[in-house]
Amino acid sequence: MSDTTPQPVPSQPPPPSGSSPETHVIDYRAAEQLLAARDPRGAVKLLDSVIAAHPENTAARLLRARAFFAAAQLRPAALEFELVLEREPDNAFAHFALARTHERSGRPAQARKHFRLAAALDPRPDYLAAARFEE
Repeated sequence: MSDTTPQPVPSQPPPPSGSSPETHVIDYRAAEQLLAARDPRGAVKLLDSVIAAHPENTAARLLRARAFFAAAQLRPAALEFELVLEREPDNAFAHFALARTHERSGRPAQARKHFRLAAALDPRPDYLAAARFEE
């Protein structure tokens, strides 16, 4: 006797080959390695697909911002750091990195603001030194 019960139709099609959650984790880790190996452009390429699939992933956006910064793509880096800070306004590292981005872009007033926010959120010696509170 054959089973003629209709099978349920999945609510969403399976992800295309190469875009599974596991693949995104692998791409994220590979992007970390590429950034460490001084290939920020390669890291950005891998992270683009991760962020396209998971736009809410702040860690991936922060890593992509770091890669943009390392590739001297300062405007995209600033935009990514700002997006991270919209979601996590208490992220001291993102403030510090955005400050460095503004500093490299020739925007000292914006840089000082974010250096000081970073130091206020996390009084690490490097953040405090960059904040220059004594001036």
